[in-house]
Formats: sequence, C-alpha cells, structure tokens
Amino acid sequence: MLEFKFDTQLLITGEGLDEDEINDYIRDNIEGDSLLAVGGDTLIKIHYHTNTPWKVLEYCATKGDIYDIVVENMQRQADGLQG
Repeated sequence: MLEFKFDTQLLITGEGLDEDEINDYIRDNIEGDSLLAVGGDTLIKIHYHTNTPWKVLEYCATKGDIYDIVVENMQRQADGLQG
C-alpha cells in the first residue's frame, strides 16, 4: 500500500509566479512527497504525490491559470490496474 496514492501534475501560468513560495506553501499545507515546483515567473510545473490532489489544484488555481492537469492513481497502477 502506497503512503501517497495520487500522482498530481499540472502547469500554472500567470504573472509574478514564485516557485519557492508555491513549493513552500504546498510542503507546509498539503501532506505528500516528491514535490517538484519548477519554472519561472510566468510558468510553473507542479508534480506532487498526495492523497488530496484537489487541495493542490485548489491552491494552484489561486496563483494563475491551471491546465495540463493529470491525476493518476498510483495504487491502482501498482496493483496492475489502469491508473
């Protein structure tokens, strides 16, 4: 059984985006692991393993437009099922 079930990935576009601020907020407020928040001031890519992907999406939507959203169930994949 995986500790964190969902692989959550998305892009954020906006103005004045700060990858360190986004990284810190997600780490401090949304339980999970394997966080990547990388990019520049107009585009950030997020990758995070969590049990609450909706919290990641909700937060990121406050920072700019979110798109290319992918949420995969890694537990189903580990069990040999479609994720």
